[in-house]
Amino acid sequence: MTWDPRVLPRQDGRTVVVTGGNAGIGYFTSEQLAAAGARVILASRSRDKTERAMAALRDRVPDAQVAFVELDIASFASIRRAAEELRAQGPIAALINNAGQVIPPGSRQETADGLELLVGGNAIGHFLLTALLLPALEPTGRVVGLGSLSTRLVTLDPEDLLSVRRYRGFRAYAFSKHAVHGFAFELDRRLRAAGDARASLLAHPGYAVTELAEQVPGVNDKQSTPHRLVGRLSAPFAQGKDRGAWPSVRAALDPAAQSGEFYGPGGFSELKGTPRVVAPVASSASLEFGARLWALAEESTGQSVEL
Repeated sequence: MTWDPRVLPRQDGRTVVVTGGNAGIGYFTSEQLAAAGARVILASRSRDKTERAMAALRDRVPDAQVAFVELDIASFASIRRAAEELRAQGPIAALINNAGQVIPPGSRQETADGLELLVGGNAIGHFLLTALLLPALEPTGRVVGLGSLSTRLVTLDPEDLLSVRRYRGFRAYAFSKHAVHGFAFELDRRLRAAGDARASLLAHPGYAVTELAEQVPGVNDKQSTPHRLVGRLSAPFAQGKDRGAWPSVRAALDPAAQSGEFYGPGGFSELKGTPRVVAPVASSASLEFGARLWALAEESTGQSVEL
């Protein structure tokens, strides 16, 4: 099926939740969904940044329907409060688990709940949010995880997923994305086994940078000259974050998409281009890792997933 990211199927009357929807890829995901007619809830940590993002959305998308729910994906208490508020605004057509820390700290840090910061927020936090929101998801609703090409650069070590034995920033970030992949594929397997028509999909943005994206006042317009120069130099093998949002949007909206599919850019080694179905690394998609991650997430959060 030919997919045109600039001509999206209408989503009037449907509600989509985008975590981290106030900046970066999350902002452009929200904008594209709003332009398709969806009511978009930006579940984000900063009220100030989200208000600026919503102002930009209303300015750029006539009649945009947007709302804010406060969410810190690295705090179980915040996730539970946000989930209660989001359930009250359902039914939810799609939950796009986009939020997460991209720049890792120089030394190992933990969430308020005692998990390594990157895996704890980027993956385990979204496990908890998804578990709490599944009852509010439409019968054919979708959960979309935001993956990463970093999983191809760092070999998964399931024995040290939380970087207890050894911490390196990029390693911990890649492990968090391995965990995002593992959760998406394991959720798909469990939905299918339960005969559930809802879908779990995965997307990655390729090599997406702010400097190549359309500038949006109040959202990404404060770029230094050196950063803009670096962005232009990366143009042959990179794309803007506006295009980096395309795979997530396709996973959420494509009527032909199937649960368990993984979308990424279709050009130049998956770094840029129109989204298509791509293959994950075998380790993070494996049955063994999925089951192990699921058990860790349930134990860490004290939350099971009711299907």
